[in-house]
Amino acid sequence: MTTAQHVWYCGPFHFDQRRPLLMGILNTTPDSFSDGGRYTETQDALCHAHTLLEQGADIIDIGGESTRPGSEELPPDLELARVLNVVGPLAREGVCVSIDSHHAEVVEACLAEGAAIINDITGFTNPAMERLAALSRAGCVVMHMRGEPQTMQENPQYDEVVAEVGEFLLAQAQLLTNAGVERERICLDPGPGFGKNFEQNLELLQSTARLANLGSPPYLLMAAWSRKNFIGEITGEAIPEKRVAGSVAAAVFAASQGAGVLRVHDVGSTVAALKVWEALYE
Repeated sequence: MTTAQHVWYCGPFHFDQRRPLLMGILNTTPDSFSDGGRYTETQDALCHAHTLLEQGADIIDIGGESTRPGSEELPPDLELARVLNVVGPLAREGVCVSIDSHHAEVVEACLAEGAAIINDITGFTNPAMERLAALSRAGCVVMHMRGEPQTMQENPQYDEVVAEVGEFLLAQAQLLTNAGVERERICLDPGPGFGKNFEQNLELLQSTARLANLGSPPYLLMAAWSRKNFIGEITGEAIPEKRVAGSVAAAVFAASQGAGVLRVHDVGSTVAALKVWEALYE
């Protein structure tokens, strides 16, 4: 495995990487593209989080608002009602919890409950989110998105997608460091499926090694291809839950190209595939 060596500081958690980190996805939404409606009840969500941890997840990424293509923005109070009773108990158990939100009031409340990572689909373009990052010790996932979820897939245009995505990520990372966020707290996410068509997504995945070398020294890179429509377009599988094999293949490829964090639904399958890869190449 040729994963670059990084340390990622996320609140009290210091991840000294000798393998890719596994970020397990937990959506407490009724309408997420893959698992909407399964974990809307607190106990169901906590049970699934524990399953992901048992399978090998290092981090649980909790989201209360669907950002699938065409989705409407959710009021922050409703989003908070969906996530807070899951974030708090897991954090008190000593779990590294990531809050997947672009609403500053939601992030602030979750940080107070013990969340250790801010996963912002808008890439900290909101000054309020930038301030929260600077005032906290949380890890920060800076994601690229062209447009907004409701309209982002309506003919996205780039002159050179890899260069433009990389420039945005570096600029936002620099914004955070200028605000006082240590670079070791920052992780970059090219945002597959967020304002990118099939060809643009393919180019981003093929360019993982280039994206894993953004910055000097390079920033930590996240690969978040799990169950995306892009995977379905390649495999011909229309049902997200049946895109496991394709998702695992994309995750292992990304890891082999230097991605240090794999954001996945299917933690157990990804762990097994990484073990085989590591046995073959170490």
